[in-house]
Amino acid sequence: MEFVKEFATFLHQKGIIKFGDFTLASGKKSSYYVDLRLVPSYPHQFRTMIKYLQNNIAESVGLNSFDSLVSVPTGGLVIASALAIETVKPLIYVRSKPKDYGTSKSVEGQIHEGMKVVMIDDVATTGGSVVNAIKSLKEASITIEDAYVIVNRMEGADKALKELGVKLHSITNIIQITQALHEQKLVDSDTLEKVRNQINK
Repeated sequence: MEFVKEFATFLHQKGIIKFGDFTLASGKKSSYYVDLRLVPSYPHQFRTMIKYLQNNIAESVGLNSFDSLVSVPTGGLVIASALAIETVKPLIYVRSKPKDYGTSKSVEGQIHEGMKVVMIDDVATTGGSVVNAIKSLKEASITIEDAYVIVNRMEGADKALKELGVKLHSITNIIQITQALHEQKLVDSDTLEKVRNQINK
């Protein structure tokens, strides 16, 4: 949990996580906003995050149990690219919609039928973009059983992925982050309560 505490403090100090009233891309209201696309601007913390993710995957599924990493642009792809370099693993990615020129593929990279992949993304909320990517992978006869995110916002992604036979793993979740900040008196009890209520809706 030491990593989670340090990571939460870093996110807060750099304004990567903000608390207040926000409207998300989905139109949903949120009591906080987390933008992990800022993390690569801090190379030491970014590398620490990648190494922690690498160790997590090594311990839970094993680095030899899959053929390739897969991600979705753009937030997750930056993380997956760094992880692919660290683990010396191939990397493929799934477009949100197939390109309408050239080969009009939705899955980019070297693929073959029956290959097994592990999905990498930055944040999971409802799991929408990852669900669409998983469906594209399955259509291409690619096996996927595990997906990893840095932060789970705990708003339905676990269930959505489980329905497709994929287990969602996360480095940390929004409750752990907010609790770590609350323990260090960086956020008040009211903020923690708002985040809890948002998840329980």
